[in-house]
Amino acid sequence: MSAVIPPMAMATPARVRPWKQLRAEIVLTLAGLLAFVVFPQDLGLLTNMATMSIFALSLSLVLGQAGIATLGQAALYGAGAYVAGWTALYLTSDPIIGLLLGGLGGGLIALLSGAVMLRSTKLTLVMLTIAVAQLLLELANWARWLTGGDDGLAGFEVAPLFGIWEFNFMGHTGYFYALGALVLMFFLVRNLVESPFGLTARAIRQDPGRVQALGGRVYLHLLAVYTVGGVVAGLAGALTAQTSKVANLFMLDFTTSAGVVVMIVLGGTRRLAGAVLGTVAYMTIHHIASTLNPYHWLFVIGSMLIVVLIVLPEGLIGLLDRAVAYAKRLGGSGGTR
Repeated sequence: MSAVIPPMAMATPARVRPWKQLRAEIVLTLAGLLAFVVFPQDLGLLTNMATMSIFALSLSLVLGQAGIATLGQAALYGAGAYVAGWTALYLTSDPIIGLLLGGLGGGLIALLSGAVMLRSTKLTLVMLTIAVAQLLLELANWARWLTGGDDGLAGFEVAPLFGIWEFNFMGHTGYFYALGALVLMFFLVRNLVESPFGLTARAIRQDPGRVQALGGRVYLHLLAVYTVGGVVAGLAGALTAQTSKVANLFMLDFTTSAGVVVMIVLGGTRRLAGAVLGTVAYMTIHHIASTLNPYHWLFVIGSMLIVVLIVLPEGLIGLLDRAVAYAKRLGGSGGTR
């Protein structure tokens, strides 16, 4: 005679508290507020860290999750910056509209270029991404009447945020604007990565042939991921242009693409939190090392990158995971005494 299991005795999925679902975003917000209090004189650097962290998130999505090898992410970043500048000059100075149009600009470039490039793989794909970025750089340099050439696109003003907070020389509004955008983008990208869309992207990275055999549309899915990454990179470029009030050719340069690759490798290629951590680490070291020796700061970055790749192949986020696990073990052992 089989026993009847009462309804109350049946296993039910554990209910996850909202604060645990938003734990990363809460930590990111608190860290940003703490940085504002501790380093009030370095808001320009902190704002740049926030905008570049969004840029790194775009590459973490494209390269870390979907495995799309690219060294031309600056094309999407620079496109967003110029679109935001043109929006402020010729359309409206509203920062939110400029930000959204900058994201659309980066996404459009990603969609058009990705439709051609993503039919290739491996080294060919890498070279094509570099070629697209260099092509846009040369076009921007040629069209001086539109981009400002070497002098950059400047002279535009950004209206007060939501009509209330002005972008003053102290940089308070710019910093909180960039920090809020970073937290929001981290939340959106994290949820995208954890969705079926993100799981499919990771499956394609691991075994595209199997996904194709199961009926998945590998090319179209990679194109969608690359386009979303372009939107995120465009938003980062638009934020940079709005907070610095300039868009220049350096934003399209190869060194910008290479720099963001180093950032996510330092932090952890497969983790979104690693992209933010790597950006903060890279820019902090860059700031300190270039202040001490402006000619050889790359030696410090290169040395740290070698050490991380050898000792911590999962990146600095792996070191943070170990520290958290060690703290939990100490807490657990202390609680059992």
